[in-house]
Amino acid sequence: MNTGREVAVVCNPAAGGGRAARLLPRVEQALRALGFTVGSDLTRDLEHARELARRSAEAGAITVTLGGDGLVGCIVGVLREVPGSVLGILPGGRGNDTAGVLGIPAQIEAACDVIAHGVECDLDVGDVEGRSFIGIASLGFDSVANRIANDAPARLGRLVYVYGALRALATWRPARFELRLDGKPIAVTGYTVAACNSSTYGGGMRLAPGAALDDGLLDVVLIAQLSKRSFLATMPKVFGGTHVAHPAVSVLRGRELWVDADRPFVVYADGDPVGATPVTIRVVPGAVRVLLPRIPIG
Repeated sequence: MNTGREVAVVCNPAAGGGRAARLLPRVEQALRALGFTVGSDLTRDLEHARELARRSAEAGAITVTLGGDGLVGCIVGVLREVPGSVLGILPGGRGNDTAGVLGIPAQIEAACDVIAHGVECDLDVGDVEGRSFIGIASLGFDSVANRIANDAPARLGRLVYVYGALRALATWRPARFELRLDGKPIAVTGYTVAACNSSTYGGGMRLAPGAALDDGLLDVVLIAQLSKRSFLATMPKVFGGTHVAHPAVSVLRGRELWVDADRPFVVYADGDPVGATPVTIRVVPGAVRVLLPRIPIG
């Protein structure tokens, strides 16, 4: 149990359309009631978030994120470099996929209780040529959908991800991808290549239902060519993870993926741009220690 230790809350005030900033006073009150000495900072951007996380980790505090998956993915890249660091995750963004997969409660006081009474577990971190992520790194159709979603009005909430996909589909044309998974060459023409450290992205889309955050592997999901009509019919199945039964969807596993395409694509991970093709994506097993209510299963 971690009660009595210092906690440093790193809050992205823009996350969830300002939800994280509104939650911060409740978070501070709840953590103090649990016996913590609490410091908090609002981030200006991801680089500032990294600075805050490094400062808190090197001071021996528990670093707690209050924001979305992008903030978590950014900060795990810092904490993996600081021995003995511990991360707590509070859901304050739109999707909160990482918190959901790890069983962290959506109710903020209950989530704070995990910081006090949770168990420390070592989780894998994804790496895109030095940029860390916690969830899913993807490109192709996802590159276009993510860009549109990031520019969409905050009032759309979780629907922003569906909005982005529908808008992207209107102008999408198939891409040819060349891959090497643990050195084995693969070619596919179609929609998406995704390297999945976790199972879920986009506010509950279970793109890689068999992926686990503690297995030392990436689940590589390939969506090959199918008609736009079939894509639309299949897309809702991703929320239950049953899309993987479609013959156009393949799931492979490995530790390192190199990928290029017939045209340039930005790689997005945890909702943020983290690189561009050609790119190498790998998993770093057990790289970050996180406070959880239970052992992760997804």
